[in-house]
Amino acid sequence: MTRLWWTQVKAVIRLELKKTFFAKRGLWIYAVAALPVLLFIAYAVAMSHEQHRTTEIARDGERRLAYQDLLAIKPGMTKQEVAAILGKPPLVFHWTERRPTGPNSTEEILHEDLHYSDGQNDLYLGLANGKVQSINIHEGYNLGEDAIMFAGVFQFFFLRLAIFFGCLGIFMNLFRGEVLDRSLHFYFLAPIRREVLMAGKFLAGLLATCTIFVTSELLQTIAFLWHFNPQTRDLYLYHNHGLEHAAVYVGVTFLACIGYGAFFLVAGMLFRNPIIPAAAVLIWEGINPFLPALLKQFSVIYYLKSLCPVEIPVSPGTPGLFALFISNADPVSPPLAIVGILVVALLALFVSSVQVRRMEINYTSE
Repeated sequence: MTRLWWTQVKAVIRLELKKTFFAKRGLWIYAVAALPVLLFIAYAVAMSHEQHRTTEIARDGERRLAYQDLLAIKPGMTKQEVAAILGKPPLVFHWTERRPTGPNSTEEILHEDLHYSDGQNDLYLGLANGKVQSINIHEGYNLGEDAIMFAGVFQFFFLRLAIFFGCLGIFMNLFRGEVLDRSLHFYFLAPIRREVLMAGKFLAGLLATCTIFVTSELLQTIAFLWHFNPQTRDLYLYHNHGLEHAAVYVGVTFLACIGYGAFFLVAGMLFRNPIIPAAAVLIWEGINPFLPALLKQFSVIYYLKSLCPVEIPVSPGTPGLFALFISNADPVSPPLAIVGILVVALLALFVSSVQVRRMEINYTSE
């Protein structure tokens, strides 16, 4: 009997995959999955253009500079002292400020903005009357900031929006779409247990969402690393846990598809209007940081945030509620987080298995 059920599950998966991947009502899911990829491609293009400009400025400088040379400049230095260390600036911008000193008198202050580069990092100096007043170093490659940016896009856009609505569009339509197409009765008239049908549809939806969003995650990582030079890329991947983080992001994506997929599978059976359960789950996931500890455990995002490899820091002065939304005050251990997601998904699938046995088809009410 088990072999028969598995054969039937595979048959349902083959049928559902064709409809899931090529359904017109689901084409928007590909666009949602592609948005973060396009974002990182645009970022890589902008950073590559910036790096090319920085290299040209360094080439136009009077001497070849190192990062230590840029750090040697201190406030209060004269323009001659700066030139003795860095040479003639490649870019200079002059402007004059007329500052009132009395009722009928003004003082002219000569301002100069100097721009130096070592080929990767930019140094911006602001001088007033020939003395350094402001120093700003813009680092070309900041692995820490870039990793935090990637983590922010992953947690606040990819997990909470892209995968959430992608699973909504696929899993809600596994049964709901059949009802709208008036084709569910063909499955129900076939010699197959309804629980087996539900399992086949769920696995088909899981394969589809994992294929789409894991591919998106891999393309995001490639686009994110594109603008790094080979040395920086190797440093990030092999010495700063880059490969480990990439693997964890893929695993979290897979678990998100399981958790949200199970939720929306049962929601598609219980509700005729998908807007109501989608809005309810979205609000519940959004207010998760503000819930009591016990209620947090009945949420997918609670476990997913605990598995994310990079913690997003909260800047000083951030409002309390927003800081609570960013941080993960009481994360669980990775093994417990994985078990938590699987338990939540199994509970939702159990409800689905009960509901599918009670389903009655009434196309006239749709």
